[in-house]
Amino acid sequence: MKIEASSLALTGIRHAFFTRSGGVSDGFYDSLNGGIGSRDAAANVSENRARMAAALGIEPRRFLTVYQIHSPKVVVAEAAFTGETWTSETRPQADAIVTRMRALAVGVTTADCGPVLLADPQAQVIGAAHAGWRGALSGVIEATVEAMERLGARRADIRAAIGPMIRQSNYEVGPDLIARFAAEDRASSRFFSPAAREGHALFDLAGYVAARLARAGVGQVEDLGLCTYADPTRFFSYRRTTHHAEADYGRHVNAIALI
Repeated sequence: MKIEASSLALTGIRHAFFTRSGGVSDGFYDSLNGGIGSRDAAANVSENRARMAAALGIEPRRFLTVYQIHSPKVVVAEAAFTGETWTSETRPQADAIVTRMRALAVGVTTADCGPVLLADPQAQVIGAAHAGWRGALSGVIEATVEAMERLGARRADIRAAIGPMIRQSNYEVGPDLIARFAAEDRASSRFFSPAAREGHALFDLAGYVAARLARAGVGQVEDLGLCTYADPTRFFSYRRTTHHAEADYGRHVNAIALI
């Protein structure tokens, strides 16, 4: 049902990169689909998310995700954003959440993009970031670290774990994306290797995210090295769904909580 990172096995902190097993959904969404934005039955998604919350020892109403927009925007989850005030209809548009509140899980949904969970165990500040290529390029990692700092975290004390995501061998991109990275981040060329198709490349998004974390001064970075595309038994994948011409796909939730 869940995968954990050794770097986040910390006293007073629980976390999980949830897999696709252990839920109640079927079909495209088999079985632990946490995607509020999917076309899965709402009751199934609600039950799946309740099971995830229980796995972290959190009440379902205190298991929070945002409406993701592939941006560098970060939300600070405080008392005003808990319980019934943060519903599926009213949740903020952002791609990361940070908090210092206890008994509150903050998470992001993914189905190939990079989930990053962060914690400063000394300051007791945590965060979750959704790092697809747009968010990573536009600075969601740095914005998340800065937001954690404002809550009292120190960059050198922050531990970050990169969860299951699409890996370079399965992530072919076209010339437009290559050119955009070249124009906006000159240091990015090392994360592209030639693909079989002329003008295309294989993009190491996980390596790029790790580099942005290191550039932001994060003290410890762990990459679980798991590929969503290559492992259909354990993971949902947007790109795999696209290649198979399926109508929709499930979403993972990746969450962290102070206990």
